[in-house]
Amino acid sequence: MELKRNQDVDIPPELVEAIETFPLHREIAHCGATFHVSPFDIYVNCPRCGCRLKVRSFSAGTELEDVFDAFFTWMSQPGAEELVRHRQHVIQQDQD
Repeated sequence: MELKRNQDVDIPPELVEAIETFPLHREIAHCGATFHVSPFDIYVNCPRCGCRLKVRSFSAGTELEDVFDAFFTWMSQPGAEELVRHRQHVIQQDQD
């Protein structure tokens, strides 16, 4: 049996590890306050002074958050959410 793959892309093991260990929040320090924000936020408001801060860059290079954005875009397709839930269930069973 031959399986069709969408793309042949070399995925370095370091990328997989970085995704698996990606933090659930980003710590921001501003005007004497330290607070946590989503690692996917681009802008946040400082809870102390209300200043709007850019916490994610849009450089010419690709950031790890851009990989997540690609996943989120893919997951926005009709039917993708059920596929994700099923895979999460299988992963959880394998960990038990």
